[in-house]
Amino acid sequence: MPKEIFGTDYPFLSKKTLLSDDELVRLMGVFAKGGVSKIRITGGEPLLREGLPEMITKIAGIEGINDISLTTNASLLTKQANALANAGLHRINVSLDSLSDEIFGRMNGRQFPVSRVLEGIESALSVGLHVKVNMMVQRGENDSEILPMAQFFKKRGITLRFIEYMDVGNSNKWTPEDVYPAKEIISMINKESPLEPLQPNYKGEVASRYRYVGTKTEIGIISSITSPFCGDCHRARLSADGKLFTCLFAQLGTDFRLALRRGDSDKELFSLLSRIWSLRNDRYSEIRSETIREKNQEKVEMSYIGG
Repeated sequence: MPKEIFGTDYPFLSKKTLLSDDELVRLMGVFAKGGVSKIRITGGEPLLREGLPEMITKIAGIEGINDISLTTNASLLTKQANALANAGLHRINVSLDSLSDEIFGRMNGRQFPVSRVLEGIESALSVGLHVKVNMMVQRGENDSEILPMAQFFKKRGITLRFIEYMDVGNSNKWTPEDVYPAKEIISMINKESPLEPLQPNYKGEVASRYRYVGTKTEIGIISSITSPFCGDCHRARLSADGKLFTCLFAQLGTDFRLALRRGDSDKELFSLLSRIWSLRNDRYSEIRSETIREKNQEKVEMSYIGG
């Protein structure tokens, strides 16, 4: 969240506009009846939410949910890792774009060192949580960190996923020239440490998987820009104030908070969800070259919709 936009005087949403834990859990139960089996808690920064372990415990009790993960900047992870694991969290994705404090601070605008992120990762591993690290690569900004990051996490046996710099939202001033293509990332790493491709774990997996030859350690590549995967996408995103988005690059969401608070039954909520999903035709990444020419095309911000 760029600090020049989201400063201390920014009018953030009031608590009454946010879904309560019970409202969120109820919706997840409705979604599970429609076939959802995986829940990822994102942000913003989800570890700032009060009572998060208790909410995760409730999610873990929903019939049909068998995988709960969380994406975090890990600044608060050391203190919370044990409680999260005990609550039923399975996996954590840590966002880390550089091992350099200077580059890291410049890219995320936060005032904490890389060492705190690494401590959080170790804390999560020590309590049995599965950890992956996400590195968003921006040409000219942190592409010099590709090999150092790959080598660092290879030694530790931790999966590192490289994400092409995406035009999510409107505040990151994205241009196609900023993209460091997935093929170049793979080529660079392969020259240093040979890689072999792996099959997807499941249909619709967004990351292409590779393994360092002779090891069990993997890397992943998320190439939404140069190799879109809209056709296999099966993700929905629910904002903290109850809007459901069917695409990361959406402009508008459907208001489930309104439906909840006017007293809709679970059956009515399920019907609304089914109708939205059956009409879904999102394919922004496939038609990006056409749509970026359109002026004033606003998209929801990543900090609001989650990754």
